[in-house]
Amino acid sequence: MRGAPEKSRSGFSLVEVLLSILILGIALTGLTRGVTTALGASKEMELQTGAAMVAAAQIELLRAEGFIIAGENEGESGTLYKWQQSVVESTTEGLYEVTVAVNHSSTDKQIFELKTLLFDPPLDLNETEREDAQKDKARNNGRDQ
Repeated sequence: MRGAPEKSRSGFSLVEVLLSILILGIALTGLTRGVTTALGASKEMELQTGAAMVAAAQIELLRAEGFIIAGENEGESGTLYKWQQSVVESTTEGLYEVTVAVNHSSTDKQIFELKTLLFDPPLDLNETEREDAQKDKARNNGRDQ
């Protein structure tokens, strides 16, 4: 009598399982490194965006004042940012070069710098007097009614 036929074994060998685990480990390491890099870049962009907003806000405050005076100014915005503003008069009358540099508060490393030109037209006293007279006239007309 011949021997009973051997049953074929299905499944994975130990070597195949170990290779699969090794490949999976390498892939996960690369994926983890990629996620870490992306998170770091996201945080850096958040910091730069905030600094850009601080610089733009400083220039808008300067515009809102209605007049521009040459000189330097500095201050803080929250706990993350320190800013330095420089206003220099150019060769054209009434034109000023404004530079706002924003630094990180704890490291004092510059994060963002914004430069622009602002125009502050010289005052024409005759025009100013005319505007004041028109305002007074408008006020007096409002009282009469």
